[in-house]
Amino acid sequence: MPTRTWTSSEVPLLPYAKWVFMSRNVSKVSYWLQLASATSCVVLSMIKLILQNFGEMDKNNRKPAVIIFYSLALAEALLFLLEKAYWEWKVSVRRLLDEVNNECDLGQSGMISIKRFFYDAYSKCVNGSIFDGLKMDMVTFAMELLDSNSQDEQLIGARILRKFATSKVFSEDTLQKIGINLSVMERLVEMLNCKDPHEEEIRYSAAEILSKLAEKNHKSIQIAGIPGAMESISCLLHISRSHGGATDEISEKRIIFDNENYGSWAFNHLGLLILKKLARDHDICGKIGDTSGLLPKIIDFMRAEERVLTDSTATPSQILTVKRSLQVLKMLAGTAGAAGNQLRKEISEIVFTISYIRDILRYGKKHPELQMLAIEVLTSLAIEEDATERIASTGGVLKELLDIFFNEEMHENWSHVRVAAGEALSMLVLESKNNCQRIHKLRMNQKLVNALESPLLRINAARILRNLCAYSGKDCFEELKGLSDAGPAVLEAIMKEENKLLEVMVGVAACIFKFMSSQEASNMFKRAQFPESDLAYKLVQILKNYQYPSIKVPSIRRCAIELAIWMMKNNEANNLTFARLGMECVLESILDTTSELESFSIFCGTIGLCRHSITIQILVETAMNLLAEK
Repeated sequence: MPTRTWTSSEVPLLPYAKWVFMSRNVSKVSYWLQLASATSCVVLSMIKLILQNFGEMDKNNRKPAVIIFYSLALAEALLFLLEKAYWEWKVSVRRLLDEVNNECDLGQSGMISIKRFFYDAYSKCVNGSIFDGLKMDMVTFAMELLDSNSQDEQLIGARILRKFATSKVFSEDTLQKIGINLSVMERLVEMLNCKDPHEEEIRYSAAEILSKLAEKNHKSIQIAGIPGAMESISCLLHISRSHGGATDEISEKRIIFDNENYGSWAFNHLGLLILKKLARDHDICGKIGDTSGLLPKIIDFMRAEERVLTDSTATPSQILTVKRSLQVLKMLAGTAGAAGNQLRKEISEIVFTISYIRDILRYGKKHPELQMLAIEVLTSLAIEEDATERIASTGGVLKELLDIFFNEEMHENWSHVRVAAGEALSMLVLESKNNCQRIHKLRMNQKLVNALESPLLRINAARILRNLCAYSGKDCFEELKGLSDAGPAVLEAIMKEENKLLEVMVGVAACIFKFMSSQEASNMFKRAQFPESDLAYKLVQILKNYQYPSIKVPSIRRCAIELAIWMMKNNEANNLTFARLGMECVLESILDTTSELESFSIFCGTIGLCRHSITIQILVETAMNLLAEK
């Protein structure tokens, strides 16, 4: 026969013990006991003072002493009851805590934080000095809770700091207070590594606070200097995809429709935002590149399939992720110095980088902002010779850039995307024979010549044509010879334009005219309807106007001398023209003012890249020798 068993857990001896020892109930019991004792003290003291029935008194002064005693007891009890009444009025009737919660904008969960703050402040006043309580503020209180071992207290602290750090009213003071406390910043960075699902809000709050701190340059340096900070930020970047590379829609919905949950994409956005703000400092960019596995994660977020880019139902969160990853990559690729060289090398060596960018160029017609960022990344990467070859050898990249450059259907508000595409192309063909030949195969030369007439495209079209003429090699002589059609338009621009456009047009003229015979050159000047002497006068005036190298137009003197050399070689009569215009004196003054600024084709910050094979001193000497032959 089975026997019945009985355990203490099933039938507790004290069924209400758990209710009695709950902190909330203990607090209520204590509250009413205090009121009862104070009320009793008032009643008894008043009875004794009214009746003055103190019994027999042996000495005369005992009765006054007893009266004073009951009076003091009555006063103390009344003061206690008045204090309780005052706070009851302020808290329950005037709803002081609700008012504070509303002013701090802490939301529904804020009442717990506010009550805890007042209790702690009161406790400090009772146990220590009243000044301890007066010095206490919500931010200090929250920072103390972050160091707690209790998950609930950490959550309270994180919520308060997050609200105050993102508030328009309190943000500045809050971030300043957090920024001077290195231990708090280290704790926030440490919280980014939380893996427990119950700690998602703590982790998200820490990430948002750090993103606000990173807006300040000196604070971003402090964050990057914390050991393991980059690895902790990297933990926020978790790719969540279903088959076929599609985005995890469940996580997406959690962000949009459920404020109490934080999907993986919410952390991704914050992680990329923090990196974007940190990457403003070039030294920090180097640290980002040195962090194991971080660059591939950033690049993987650039992945945008045709479905995402062309479908109008794509969620804003998906597009924002691609945008932020491109922004971070653009800043990393644009880093100056040795760190920038290493970063560009590493970025271009990741096999998915260029193909992801190509997809954005090809399918991103509805998202010109993404195309703009992708083009800027390519332009920065093209600074490296190896990266240039990788970009152009990736099928379709040059074609997509040319299509964008010549896309007249693009809205005028996004015309700067076409300009950026031209800049990228001019960088890709700079000192690259292979890329020049690839451009020739696409048969876009005539379009480039026609683009010289377009105010929007003419600068970059001229740059591309100049580089094609300078670096294509002898194999493309016939294709380059056909560029002579651009001559009249180039000459007209030289005579009319100023500054950057003038520099570019003089440069392209010096390259294109080399492929013309004397007869072709003569016919070109006839079509342009002005004599060669006018061009000679213009070149001398350019050299006189720019007596010193200019940061805005660093190559204008070099280009003018190159064009003058061609004119003297092409037609000996021009030697006399230049001599009469005082070219020799101008060239001698240039020898005294040459600078390293004129020795490079492009610049990354203040560092010159792509040094010219022929120095400006040699060009000046060549021109002076030709003048001497007059």
